[in-house]
Amino acid sequence: MKFEERELVLKDGRTCILKPTSPEYAQEMIDYMKKTAGETDFLLRYPDEVNFTLEKEKEILSGLLENPYAVMMMAIVDGHVAGNGSINGIGYKRKICHRCSLAIALYKEYWNLGIGKAMIGYMTELAREIGWKQVDLEVAAGNQQAIRLYEKCGFRESGRRHNALKSDDGTYSDEILMYKEL
Repeated sequence: MKFEERELVLKDGRTCILKPTSPEYAQEMIDYMKKTAGETDFLLRYPDEVNFTLEKEKEILSGLLENPYAVMMMAIVDGHVAGNGSINGIGYKRKICHRCSLAIALYKEYWNLGIGKAMIGYMTELAREIGWKQVDLEVAAGNQQAIRLYEKCGFRESGRRHNALKSDDGTYSDEILMYKEL
């Protein structure tokens, strides 16, 4: 989905631009996915699971830009990708088409600067414009920093998936389900 860029001043005084992710950022997005996956255990993938080709990533980003029911947003600080987030419909069946799912990640160096809160706010605003009535998300139970952020943004816990995440070391983590009515 194409949407208007939004500029914000971060807690450290720098400027951040929230804008649609586009094909010219394909290589930077691949690098971002690999690095962020290694910076925290709370994302769903490991760095070695990021195996998109440059052409495939460009194709994915082009498709998302043209899809009126998908939001793929990136945060740009000092000319570089600082983070990315998305909102996608849960499905097209009438019983679930009122819901969408939110995902977000930032490079660790950009945590606690206000980017996540701004992205979540803007993405939920766009979700409302699209016509969705509820935003859902999943978060690793141990990710207290993200849980607090989601709660500040109006999300509430609705349940838990037992042992939903299995790490390479064999340990399991629960996943907390959260939602926000729009």
